[in-house]
Amino acid sequence: MTVTTAHPETDQFATARRAMIDSQLRTSGVNDEFVLARMLSVPREEHVPANARGTAYIDRAITLENGRRIAAPLFYGMVLAEAAPKVDDTVLVVDAGSGYLSALVEPLVASVDVITPEEAVAKSRKRTTYSLVLIDGAVENVPDTIAKRLADGGRIVTGLAAKGVTRLATGRKTATDVAMLPLAEIGIPRLPEFDTPTSWSF
Repeated sequence: MTVTTAHPETDQFATARRAMIDSQLRTSGVNDEFVLARMLSVPREEHVPANARGTAYIDRAITLENGRRIAAPLFYGMVLAEAAPKVDDTVLVVDAGSGYLSALVEPLVASVDVITPEEAVAKSRKRTTYSLVLIDGAVENVPDTIAKRLADGGRIVTGLAAKGVTRLATGRKTATDVAMLPLAEIGIPRLPEFDTPTSWSF
């Protein structure tokens, strides 16, 4: 006779993931089956600090051990839906420190590279380009250091911050420019490395 051992914590997190799908994603219009499947498969509790595991699925950002924040689940669902990753995509993820976004997208694409916000804005001689760039946070601008990492026709999905408001945004590389289109207003943790330099006028 086979004896199975119950794991209350595992069952609790599985229930929380299902509730996240039903009460946060579906009710906000995120219904793409591949998105829901990925969000249901990846244990978000493994991407937050140990003392925050019990609240891993709340509908707001959680502070990470590095002082940055992992956004609310809805942000990641919307990012995946807008990105529509393809099996031949080469993806660059600018990671705020949780590893959650890269874990969500990795099985859907050909390859995923992960860099920090500091690395994303630093000048580099690397010539690697990507068909898709995902930024885990809100930026005031998309710098040349990111634009140069996008292949011609490449896509980018990020948060955009302007005048204290953050919105999901998508863009595409055309020639040397990245044209951005702001979409839904949603709370997204800001990445200060991408702030527009302050200029003075007299």
